[in-house]
Amino acid sequence: MDALSNFCAVLPEAILLGCACLVLVADLFLGDGRRALTYGLTLLGLAVVGAVAAGPLATGSVQYAFGGMVVTDPMSAALKITAVLATALTLIYAQAYAQKRGMWRGEFFSLALFALLGIMTMISANNLLVIYLGLELQALALYGLVALRRDDRNATEAAMKYFVLGALASGFLLYGMSMIYGATGTLDINAIAHRIGGGQAIHSVLILGTIFIVAGLAFKLGAVPFHMWVPDVYQGAPTPVTQLLASAPKLAAFAIAFRLLVEGLPQLAVDWQRMLACIAIASLAVGNVTAVAQTNLKRMLGYSTIGQMGFLLLALLAGVVGGNTAITAGAYGAAMFYVITYALATAGCFGIILLLTREGFESEQIADLRGLAKRSPWYAFVMTLLMLSLAGLPPTVGFTAKFVVLQALVSDGGSASMYAVAVAAVLFSLVGAFYYLRVVKTMWFDEGTDTSTITAGVDVRIALTANGVALLVLGIVPQGLLALCNGAVLRALGG
Repeated sequence: MDALSNFCAVLPEAILLGCACLVLVADLFLGDGRRALTYGLTLLGLAVVGAVAAGPLATGSVQYAFGGMVVTDPMSAALKITAVLATALTLIYAQAYAQKRGMWRGEFFSLALFALLGIMTMISANNLLVIYLGLELQALALYGLVALRRDDRNATEAAMKYFVLGALASGFLLYGMSMIYGATGTLDINAIAHRIGGGQAIHSVLILGTIFIVAGLAFKLGAVPFHMWVPDVYQGAPTPVTQLLASAPKLAAFAIAFRLLVEGLPQLAVDWQRMLACIAIASLAVGNVTAVAQTNLKRMLGYSTIGQMGFLLLALLAGVVGGNTAITAGAYGAAMFYVITYALATAGCFGIILLLTREGFESEQIADLRGLAKRSPWYAFVMTLLMLSLAGLPPTVGFTAKFVVLQALVSDGGSASMYAVAVAAVLFSLVGAFYYLRVVKTMWFDEGTDTSTITAGVDVRIALTANGVALLVLGIVPQGLLALCNGAVLRALGG
């Protein structure tokens, strides 16, 4: 029975692994004209994985497997479903781009699935080694995806930067984990929290380990001062890979930040919250101010990501203020809500960029969006919704996401410093609204020279429409997703 329960706990990951291997082998026997079968098989596998992963959402159960190394709970289920959706959107939006650039082959599908496998492993990890295993699986697959266009000098340069800096960040995280293990004598996250709470750990070593863990997490989130790779890799990588990089891995980064800091090191909250506060404000400042000067749309979205991750970190540092835990679940629920909605909005933005690309033309400049409203008012409307959501303006879900984060900062127990942080976040968000609205202005009011017809498959049109409309609907009625996130976090915290 134990073996069966263990297998059931990792059933989504097992199905995903089988699907990735099947796609890789099946592609060997399919010519270029039959890649639609590989594509269909990949999407079918993702649909099955998403359906199986949704189990804990329905039951609300929390299950530990493999001696406590893996945990399945509503929080992991919601994050996995979103990661599966982000990966599926990447493949759907990438069709025309990948086919015209020699990327539409088995390696693209299987590497995307292996990256998703690493992401899902991190989301369910309850052990330091399992976290690192998932991290490296995701990273190695993404390195390969960034470098998939070997004849593209920009992609090769981006892959080298990402690989070198990614290896450095992995080293930071692994060294921090080794310090935590040395101080507590265990790799289990729950046991780490128990031993620290019982005074069975060396405090100075814990502080050192926490510093390195926060540094590694900051890199994975793309936060200042570990942000240098983000705009360069976003710009140089093939656009579908950039879309995947900008969405699904952020869900895993949030998950391991929650597992390591909130569940594993709650007694050190005062220490890591100070670090997160500095990183968050710096990220908001650097990301939003620098994005104003960008003319390349992918690079602008890279700097935008830095600012967005600063907002996410604000919710993480608001969970415990001055020892007051009254708003803990609400704050971390706000962080989870924020990262889910951000992943969906970012996927849609890159979907529009991919829609406008054609053979020999990348559509990476903001100026390339001129006149889009005349060529296709509907796609201009969808892009407007996406930009408004990232800017945090009503009636889109981005407004709600930013509002609940700020609410957590200034709620019960909020100190003067938290109010100051909230004011700074609002001011930098106003700066960010400028470059998002500049894109909207370019689409609707600037005259364009490109009058070519925008063509897309039925699946692409449906996915883009659903992507944009979902952000509007969730902005008008966010209560369901908010309640799901708050309940999931509460269950993860043992409530």
